[in-house]
Amino acid sequence: MSESDSLGGFLRHRRERLSPQDAGLPSGGRRRTPGLRREEVASLAAISPDYYGRLERGQLTNASPATLASLARALRLSLDERDYLFRLAGQEPPSRHSAHAHIDPAMLFLLDALPETPAQITDDLLTVVAQNQAATALLGTWTGLPGFASNVTWRWFADPSSRALNVPEEHAAIGRAYAADLRSGLARRPARDRFGNELVKDLLQQSQEFRDLWAELEVQPLTSSAKRIRHPKAGELDLQCDVVLSPATGHRLVVFRPRPGSGAGAQLSFLSVLGEQIWD
Repeated sequence: MSESDSLGGFLRHRRERLSPQDAGLPSGGRRRTPGLRREEVASLAAISPDYYGRLERGQLTNASPATLASLARALRLSLDERDYLFRLAGQEPPSRHSAHAHIDPAMLFLLDALPETPAQITDDLLTVVAQNQAATALLGTWTGLPGFASNVTWRWFADPSSRALNVPEEHAAIGRAYAADLRSGLARRPARDRFGNELVKDLLQQSQEFRDLWAELEVQPLTSSAKRIRHPKAGELDLQCDVVLSPATGHRLVVFRPRPGSGAGAQLSFLSVLGEQIWD
């Protein structure tokens, strides 16, 4: 195998062809080399610069599926390129319905294009797979968490503290919507889908509220709805939660935009200044 056909060579080639603007980063003036810097790719993929550098130099070849999926998103790879990256690393490319499923590059572009509007991308079972900085400032970090902790529905029923951001009078409707959405997502997956079945099993064990709602057999994907968020720094925000579906992947872009006349736009601008330090 030639250097260009190696894992490190492929990573370097895709890094050098990607501009900062393509990745949602500021250009930062003149650059000595084309494309992104190694540390920028590492930051976008949430891995250490040293680890990424060793991958690119060919000193490591055993990257995990989670790391490869993060690199594919950071480098804005197409679905075919993502599969090629996995095979270069000696891994079987993940299926469409998995924790490492490919994210539509168009959705990632939209995510980057909303600097002050909180937005995040979820899979078909509402596991958060990408967030912009505004979403992290509003909601905290939801990506890359262990177990089911990145799944919105699991957090709602299994971790009561996750409800603190939502006003109590909306709790019942939100729980009902999440249970119906989960059943809708499972209907589009294979009957033996491991993640989905284990998620439901765990929720049935942990939450009486979920057991009651699950027994009602409601099937309804999430749609646009009004939400009031009580933020510890910005106060109560009156938002419209819009859901945009990617037909190619089944992923969803969830956007939290200010409702007209609510004043939430100024509150979101305030949060964008504070950034992620709110949740430290």
